[in-house]
Amino acid sequence: AMNMSGAYTMLSQTINDGKKDTVYANLKQLKIYTPDYMMYANVNPADSVSGFGIGRYSSDSGMIKENVIYSAADTSASDSAANFTLMIEKTAKGYKQIIPEIITRNNSKIKLTEEYETAGTATSTALDGVWKAVKMYTIKGKDTIPNTAIQYKIYHAGHFIFGHTYKDSVNKIHTGIGYGTFTMGSANKITENITASTYGSIRGKSFDIAIEMTGTDEFKQTISETTGEIGVEFYQRLKK
Repeated sequence: AMNMSGAYTMLSQTINDGKKDTVYANLKQLKIYTPDYMMYANVNPADSVSGFGIGRYSSDSGMIKENVIYSAADTSASDSAANFTLMIEKTAKGYKQIIPEIITRNNSKIKLTEEYETAGTATSTALDGVWKAVKMYTIKGKDTIPNTAIQYKIYHAGHFIFGHTYKDSVNKIHTGIGYGTFTMGSANKITENITASTYGSIRGKSFDIAIEMTGTDEFKQTISETTGEIGVEFYQRLKK
């Protein structure tokens, strides 16, 4: 089996519709493989349209099988499992992946090729792995406002990704992502540096986050905003 464990920045994405190649070089995408899971997130800087996916994977002689358990793009989301077989070719910079056939929403077939550059570090922390938020709320003064978004987070190789979907007042789905690097200064504090995000207000910024681990498979994170608001999120680790 290939060792894919690490963090990778996408250099280019090429979509072939059977007639021609269309190359997308501006899409910002990070993909992280832990030993058992993978997660990717992307944002188009032109319009902030975002997408992400998370799933388990297995690798074997130049191929990876991904079993995506949750994915979202812009105004749609899916929690029905989808399987993809990727042809992997290691390159000097990182790797190239080809999915020979994807059926699109309008039932046409495309071939997807993506090139990645290795970005990960050898850092390992207690947070490394994949997490799902089980409870989130914001404290504003005396008010506690619940947050019903579906949110996943991955930490690995000195990098992290978050991806979430939420419904607005008219039940329309919205997708938001953020990714970047992180450091765990102590057992109860991490700093996240956001390199790309749907949200312009956090892009390029660093956040100090208080962490409380309950055993190895649960943690609580608290972010104190400059506005005085406090964001609290509880996570559970996704197991193998």
